[in-house]
Amino acid sequence: MLKRRLFVAGIATAATFALLPTLAAPALAKDRAVIAALPFISTAPVFIAKERGYFDAEGIDLDIKTFNAAQAVAVAVASGDADFGVTAFTGGFFNLAGKGALKVIAAQSREEPGYKFVAYIASKKAYDAGFRSPKDFPGKTVAITTVGSSFHYNLGMLADKYGFKLDQVTMKPVQSVPNMMAALSGGQVDATILPANNALKLEHEGTGKIIGWVSDYTPWQLGALFTSTKNVKDKRPMVERFVKAYQKGLADYAAAFLAKDSEGNRMAGEKALAAMPALEKWVKPTPTLDVVKIGANYMDPQGRLDVKNIYEQLAWYQEQGLVDKSVKAEDFLDLSFVKGHFGVPKKK
Repeated sequence: MLKRRLFVAGIATAATFALLPTLAAPALAKDRAVIAALPFISTAPVFIAKERGYFDAEGIDLDIKTFNAAQAVAVAVASGDADFGVTAFTGGFFNLAGKGALKVIAAQSREEPGYKFVAYIASKKAYDAGFRSPKDFPGKTVAITTVGSSFHYNLGMLADKYGFKLDQVTMKPVQSVPNMMAALSGGQVDATILPANNALKLEHEGTGKIIGWVSDYTPWQLGALFTSTKNVKDKRPMVERFVKAYQKGLADYAAAFLAKDSEGNRMAGEKALAAMPALEKWVKPTPTLDVVKIGANYMDPQGRLDVKNIYEQLAWYQEQGLVDKSVKAEDFLDLSFVKGHFGVPKKK
């Protein structure tokens, strides 16, 4: 019996010592990172991944800083105020990327038929006067954030599609999306172009009328996830882990908000309800499930880019004199973090 007691005691002692290194080991420090973004539904995968702990699981303590214009997001990353950015492409973005400051590493929004996101919206006065279609933009005054913004490009695509000159549209840069909304509501412009959440708010208030959706007229790769060139070079493992967490957020977003029934109608079931708290915390104005069901934009669940379209965007901005001719897309696109991108040019 004594031998048995000694044997059991020995096992217990050994087990205790085996646990000591685990108990005494300090928790590994997380990489701190900041992402600059807009408070739109298009940033939902980041918000979902943040709230569900996907970044924490990858050893990243993520802080989200929100801005009111895409250009400010790009500047934040280029200046080092943020480690990552996720927003629309702009002329300013391409110029910063052309200087070697930024690297595109994954996709964000894509204007895809059947998925509404950005709307053309006329003022009530202009609508009542006959402004009923995107074809009617010539001769109108339109609020945009800045020259070279994605809203500027949206008008450029319409001009190319319908054969009118872009200078037939008077663009009024007002610096931010809230200012664009105020300009329309206050009767300072005939129209503006807004994400669904914002456009539907104006329509509900009776100050604007949606006259079309960009996805139905000019599909394009609207936005991307990007980081600094320095991060790709010096912190690649962290960037890889960031993309992994982001992809989990994309997959959850797609499952929650991009599902359709057998007739092609958008659905919003239990997964959508479960994801809504993350959107309600971060998206402005605070969306309802009905609004998200209408305006949850398309994003590739794996973060794959339409690379060919990015080349086309860059060429357009260069033709407008908004981006230097020396800028080359292949210099700022890093396609190594996500597999299976679309439209990748063949190497010569």
